[in-house]
Amino acid sequence: MQKEGPSVQPWYRHRWPWILMAGPFIVVVAGIVTAWLAIRSNDALVADDYYKQGLSINRTLERERRAEMLGLEVTLSAVPEANDATRLDVVLKARDAADLPTRIRMLLAHPTRGDLDRELLLDGQAGHYGGVVRALQATHWKVLIEDEARSWRVQESLTVETKDGGQR
Repeated sequence: MQKEGPSVQPWYRHRWPWILMAGPFIVVVAGIVTAWLAIRSNDALVADDYYKQGLSINRTLERERRAEMLGLEVTLSAVPEANDATRLDVVLKARDAADLPTRIRMLLAHPTRGDLDRELLLDGQAGHYGGVVRALQATHWKVLIEDEARSWRVQESLTVETKDGGQR
């Protein structure tokens, strides 16, 4: 009579080889996905002229220090109007009223989409400036205010809402 031993199954019928192969397989798939994202995505933050940009940052800091020396303070408001328009009002105060310009340059920078940025020239007097902007997206904007000669600069933030008080 022949004794029957334990049955020997092929390797692919066992659970442990598959569990041990799963880890390296997941790493390979993650590496391929990472390489695909790196090749397809935009490298916009990498700059070839980083030295010039560094010098520009220093000039920007000097302009902000100049605004502090002049004692400039800004109050912003945005009021939605009819026909998808938004009324922007800027009140600029300085230690000496003679330091207030008759025209200011205002850059509205969108937080994520540079194609929505707006640059405006606003006329005013006695520190009060205003204008109407069409199709201004309801979001949180970074605002840069400068004089026409760009000798000083003030940074603020502004939240634009829809007429009903919510986000679009």
